[in-house]
Amino acid sequence: MRRRDFLRLSLSVSAATAVSPSLFAAPGNGRTSAPGNVRLSLSPDRSAGTIGRDFTGLSYESAQLGDPEFFSADNKALVGLFRRLGGADGRQSGVLRIGGNTSENSHWKADGQAATDAASAPVGPDTGKKLPRLTAITPQAIDNLHGFLEATGWGLIYGLNLATGTPEVAADEAEYVWKSCGKRVIAFQIGNEADIFHQNGLRKPDYGEPEFAAEWQKYFDVLRKRLPEARFAGPDTAYRTDWMLPFARAFQKDLVLLTEHYYAEGPPTDPSMTIDRLLGPNSKLQAELATAQQARKETGVPFRLSETNSCYSGGKEGVSNTFAAALWTAELMYQVAATGGVGINFHGGGYGWYTPIAGTREKGFSVRPGYYGMLLFAQAGAGELIETKLEPESPLVSAYGLRGEDGAVKVVLFNKSTDAVEIDLDLGRKSSGLNALYLTGPSLAATDGMTLGGAAVSGDGGWEPSAPEVLPVRGRRAVLTLPAASAILVTAES
Repeated sequence: MRRRDFLRLSLSVSAATAVSPSLFAAPGNGRTSAPGNVRLSLSPDRSAGTIGRDFTGLSYESAQLGDPEFFSADNKALVGLFRRLGGADGRQSGVLRIGGNTSENSHWKADGQAATDAASAPVGPDTGKKLPRLTAITPQAIDNLHGFLEATGWGLIYGLNLATGTPEVAADEAEYVWKSCGKRVIAFQIGNEADIFHQNGLRKPDYGEPEFAAEWQKYFDVLRKRLPEARFAGPDTAYRTDWMLPFARAFQKDLVLLTEHYYAEGPPTDPSMTIDRLLGPNSKLQAELATAQQARKETGVPFRLSETNSCYSGGKEGVSNTFAAALWTAELMYQVAATGGVGINFHGGGYGWYTPIAGTREKGFSVRPGYYGMLLFAQAGAGELIETKLEPESPLVSAYGLRGEDGAVKVVLFNKSTDAVEIDLDLGRKSSGLNALYLTGPSLAATDGMTLGGAAVSGDGGWEPSAPEVLPVRGRRAVLTLPAASAILVTAES
């Protein structure tokens, strides 16, 4: 993710009223106290959106394919970590997105063998401050990637080189990916963050959406001729939300997904990029999701955040690697779902501060805070979002109701304050009992010691949570305590 100049953001907010302003108000400069008591009412029969089985996702740099053994069925620990987030139960899965800045300088090497001596060299998120090193992608890497996808049960969004590539070479690469990975390929993306190509000298200063669309069309025509059944996504912009609508209108018949990127903060060198800011409501997110909503309404093409995380340029120490990021990660997933998004991909890799999974296949893996947020979301599962009402409203306390595929009513509650909150819960229907799963950490600023269900996740995806806490309920009402700096998944028994 390149450095962005937020002073030059051109954000479309014409559909902003479609998004709840209480979730996305402008970030404040300091924390306010959460209310001591909150009333939460659920409406199980009123749908507020859908969470599909492949909503969750991770994003990695294309350069990671330079080590063909990384995304491989033989990389058992990584397979286990992916499956823990989706695929372990056979009902849910996830989406792996390959792209990032390094896709702009990766090239297809159809007749070569990739070197494997880079196993100990981590491939983290690229900062985009200079053209990334040249990476060769070989058939071996793609075949191993297919084995990895089969082992995890995940789908694939695959990025092709627009910045320094050619349509013909991209078609050669896509043809092999399609042949090898087949049904796992959800879509191809042509280019990564083309809206900031001009900042790195990849295109002229006046390069805009019309020029990008013309280039995209040339690539698409060659790819479509070679792969008539292939599917495509775009525009995969960094921050220019004003590119989405014209792109969607021009290519709506050719797209299965509208994709864009979102980073809550940045740059990491800015001292104002803090935990408080991360956890506060964000008007930039409101504008971005509102534009995506409008594009979907006009064209019928669903949207996905194909690359996102807490702070661009690889994250910020003391923010991106804290327990606060776990809460932020899980809530962002629900915010995207609540505004009609069909999925999200958290960018990472190597030892980047924000990466959900850190490490290498040689030295092993460990999970970072974002992983715990994704795991909480996975435990709630797929289903229909239901209407919720919190009184009084507070930016530090939020709740998302869900009617699971099995009909069970669930609610995920977030407390981003340093004080416990008592919740007076009205389930909207009678229940015989409540089961609670807690996501906790020593503090918002903690970088370790966090657990879900009282248990940590091991480097191969192992996780043995304690039995859920049983909470009493009377008819349709219950009272529960939401600890300071925590989240709870509550499931109502019928």
